[in-house]
Amino acid sequence: MSTSIRRPATQVTSAPIRRAGLAGLLAGAAILTAAPAVAQGKLDARYEASLAGIEVGKGAWVIQVDDDFYSASATGATSGVMQAFSSGHGRGEAQGRVINGQFVPGNYMASITGGKKTETIRITLANGNVKDSSIEPEPPPDDDRIPVTDAHRRGVIDPMTASFLRVPGTGDLLSPDSCRVSTPIFDGRMRYDLRMEYKRTETVKAEKGYRGPALVCAVYFNPVSGYIPDRAAIKYLTKQRDMEVWLAPIAGTRVLAPYKLKIPTPLGNAVLEATQFITQASPPKSASRTQ
Repeated sequence: MSTSIRRPATQVTSAPIRRAGLAGLLAGAAILTAAPAVAQGKLDARYEASLAGIEVGKGAWVIQVDDDFYSASATGATSGVMQAFSSGHGRGEAQGRVINGQFVPGNYMASITGGKKTETIRITLANGNVKDSSIEPEPPPDDDRIPVTDAHRRGVIDPMTASFLRVPGTGDLLSPDSCRVSTPIFDGRMRYDLRMEYKRTETVKAEKGYRGPALVCAVYFNPVSGYIPDRAAIKYLTKQRDMEVWLAPIAGTRVLAPYKLKIPTPLGNAVLEATQFITQASPPKSASRTQ
């Protein structure tokens, strides 16, 4: 929960919808801070995307957090009325280590297919620095695009790892303070920051799985480089002050994951919401080996 293709005004919403369908490039922001070791847990979620109340897509997301490793994978596709106009699907995945309670990204991949065209982005990171990245097919150069410098590739995380929030410490996981974070992200094309602020706490009830409180956090988008300033979608997201992400806990961990995402658009709210949000805790590997 990237955008740098020029669109007419009536298509400004396509970039936010695409992000939502791929497990929320804007779905959450996670700053990596030192904390005690995480326990283990898993999330198996299913989402439905809608625009102005009309179904436009469906997706699935699986997150696994172990004591020393984490992984996430997501798939999404257009559905409902959207299929009458265009078809598309995407998938993404990320893996990394858990070191001193921190998520340390290693690899990220996202692939989006629309019509007969497929774009695949790959990023390799080490200690928060981008070691390698590629986009296939390689996009043509554009002199209007703000260059991504070497400095912009340091101290960042990938967009999927940024989508789930690691809460440090041992206090209340759903404290308003858990929302108050900012994250530097590199998605293979753009370098940007996502900042969150607490708005309220709501009670949610998935059709299958989680029922309980969720943090509702405001999300603010700040592009840094790799974008074209005159693009309508960039201007729209930068000015937007009503984007929200709803975060719910993954059992057995101190990790919050997106339950719902709302992005206002000129055509109505673009919403990604869980219909299934099943979480399960598991014992640490060390404990499992002694049994």
